[in-house]
Order: sequence, then C-alpha cells, then structure tokens
Amino acid sequence: MTPESGAPPRFLILWGDGINCENESARAVEAAGGRAGALRVAELLRRPSHLSDFDALILPGGFSFGDHLGSGQVLALQLAQKLRAELQTFARTQPIIGICNGFQALIRLGLLPDADFERKCALIGNAGGHFIDRWVELKTDFDSPCIWTRGLPERFFLPMRHGEGRLIAREDGLIDRLVQNGQAPLTYCEDVNGSAHRIAGVCDPSGLVFGLMPHPEAALFGWQCPFDASSLGLQFFKNAVQYLKEKAGAATAV
Repeated sequence: MTPESGAPPRFLILWGDGINCENESARAVEAAGGRAGALRVAELLRRPSHLSDFDALILPGGFSFGDHLGSGQVLALQLAQKLRAELQTFARTQPIIGICNGFQALIRLGLLPDADFERKCALIGNAGGHFIDRWVELKTDFDSPCIWTRGLPERFFLPMRHGEGRLIAREDGLIDRLVQNGQAPLTYCEDVNGSAHRIAGVCDPSGLVFGLMPHPEAALFGWQCPFDASSLGLQFFKNAVQYLKEKAGAATAV
C-alpha cells in the first residue's frame, strides 16, 4: 500500500498473545506523524490480506506466546505458515521493524538478515546467563542502508531488557559480511551480552527490514532518559514516516 500524498502513513502494530509493547509502539508512531493501527496476531493470521491495508509493519517487544520453544519462535512459526507469501511481497517495498521479541521473530522467520526466509542467524541466551535490564550506549553505522537509523548521532542511549539477545551466525563469515555491507547499523559500545561484533541491530540489504534488541519506543522523549543524555527513540519512527511520505510523493509525481 502507498499512502495518498499528504495522508499519514499507516503502521500495523501486532498485539496480543504475550506481546506487551504495542501501546508504546503506537504512541511512537503517532508522535512521529504516522497513524497506528493495532491488530491481534490471530486476526492477521485469519485474514492475511489485512497486511496490504498498511504501509509499514511493527513487531513489538514482549513475550509472544510465552516464549515457548524459544523467544519469538511460536510467532515466527505462525507467521511463516499463514503469512509467508504476504510478508515476502510486503518486505520488498515496505518498512518492517522488529523490536526485542519482534527482532527475535524476524531472525527466526529468516526475514533477517537477508529477507529470503532462510534462517542464518540466531539470538540466543546472553553470555552472562541472566536477563539484562539497563540503558546501553549504541554506535551508529553511517554507511548502513537502514532507513530506520538515518540521522541518528554516532553515539546515543536506549534501554534494553532481554534474556536472549546474543547474535550468532550459522556460517563462518556471515557476521563479517553483515558488518561490511552495513547490515549491522547499530552496535553496542561495550560487550553487554556477548553478541558477535557487539551487534545490537540488523537490517536486510535494502535497509527496509530492521530488527534491534534495545527499545526505541521506550525512549521517545528526553525526560524518559535517567541521565544527562538525549533520548533518540522517536527518530527511528520519524525516519520510517519520512521515507513513506517521500515514497508517496514520488509515486504521485510519476
């Protein structure tokens, strides 16, 4: 779907079945100038055509399906079974973001790192063996094609809260390829969970599909940051809104 010129882009936000960050994600979209539409996972699975009514897709954080079989695993299996063709089409042209549990689902789906539905990476238990709930400093790769991270400063802070955020790869050399291709747009400034190359977020080669473990939707405004630093979470959503508005404008001009 391409929004009409001047109309706010519509973001589909999944909720239900253990997802618990849908309200924060909706607020982020609205604050960025988009229009948020929440839809239960079960309803989308029943009617996959709903996806074409939206311009972008958000898989929020939480504990989808209780993290049974692994974080994001059941959600990924259900989406792959009922929505694979629709997701393949959508991912070619529309922005998708997975946050924390949503990132885990995108990795398990194989929409990341290469949007080809091949599972090449995994997000496994943190190296320290425990759940991490803290603010972390992140570093931005300015050469990344990721549309979600445009305009972010070289270093900034976001909150993180997860037990399984350590990125590993099935094949030797894959992580190096991601870094070289700009598909690791965000890295941790310190080794917080043992993730390869300190990777905090991954995008596909087009830069449209993006997942990250920290929570931008929980750091929209400066007053949310517990120390003297700016909260840059809103920029992620502004970027997606701007991308979609520019896309709509280009389509109208043709």
